[in-house]
Amino acid sequence: MDLSFLQPLYSRPGPWASVYLDASRDTEDAVEALELRWRALRQQLEQQGADQPSIAALGHAVLRHVPRAGEYGLALSATDGEVVLQNYLPAPPRRDLAAVGPLPHAMPLVAQRGEEISWLRVLVSRTGADIDAVSAGGLPRQANVAGPASHPIRKVNPGAWSQARFQRAAEVSWQRNAGHSAAATAALADQVGAEVLVVAGDPQARELLISELPRRWQSRTVQTDVGSRAVGADPEPLTEVTIQAIAEVAAAHTDQALDRYGAQRGRGDGLGAVVDALQRAQVDTLLLVDDPSSTQRLWIGPEPTHIALEPDELTAMSVAAPREVRADAALLRALAGTDADLVLVGPGEADLNGGVGAVLRYLDPATG
Repeated sequence: MDLSFLQPLYSRPGPWASVYLDASRDTEDAVEALELRWRALRQQLEQQGADQPSIAALGHAVLRHVPRAGEYGLALSATDGEVVLQNYLPAPPRRDLAAVGPLPHAMPLVAQRGEEISWLRVLVSRTGADIDAVSAGGLPRQANVAGPASHPIRKVNPGAWSQARFQRAAEVSWQRNAGHSAAATAALADQVGAEVLVVAGDPQARELLISELPRRWQSRTVQTDVGSRAVGADPEPLTEVTIQAIAEVAAAHTDQALDRYGAQRGRGDGLGAVVDALQRAQVDTLLLVDDPSSTQRLWIGPEPTHIALEPDELTAMSVAAPREVRADAALLRALAGTDADLVLVGPGEADLNGGVGAVLRYLDPATG
């Protein structure tokens, strides 16, 4: 998981006020319910010592956000009277919460957001294609392609000497339209950096489009029989296939990280080893079991690599006033600040000492 979207949070010294809440608009009293939820969170922020300008900024963002249909949540972090990060959550959070501290409480956002896979889906016919794509940052893009050849599209049986000519002409039209759709598909895939392409629609048009794609995209293509450009076609089966294809790519990322971790033969295992590696910007990917109930704490200084199990370690690094924070908050800041990735794993997916381990960028005698 790329954590660069968190970097704006770590360019400010804090303190930070973070809130997570259910903002769903699926009931008649949704507006009143949102106000009640915010009132409870505001009281919690006040009790934890949040500054009034930040509370006011959060309240404005919560109560005046652009609503979405159905169930969803909001995640916001503010400091010094400014909301620095506001994210819509695809579903309500596990529970509404408010937190105040030297670092933003970003772990619930990261856990619910999950790994974002850039993807593209093309629904093709013999006359063109409808293309949807989403970048790793969640930015959607669309393209509707009308092929240059509109006649003849269907093979006919006029009989006599002209039959073969009509059929060849139809095949040429299909090929031209497929080439046009493939060019648009490849261009959009390049823009979003797609990791998987789902190709649906007319069987022959699918085959032609895939054959026209550059090889780098052919190897990332998943072809499916569901989906049609016909008016009134049910989009749900194609949506399910797309979700499954994305999930398989995400699972492959996890498997690759676990394989690399296993090849290190115990190096980078456990919180102590991870903290040592983060101090040296040695972590490539952190493997972490998300545990919202964890009470683990770490010490930090002003820089992302100022992270330690005990304050004395930071004092030895010339950090004047070490601060104690949630362990997951310190880990996320260190990862984002050193351009390291994160992979969240289930409790039984990997043998991690204390639920944490690191795939390292390099090994040296100091590596634990």
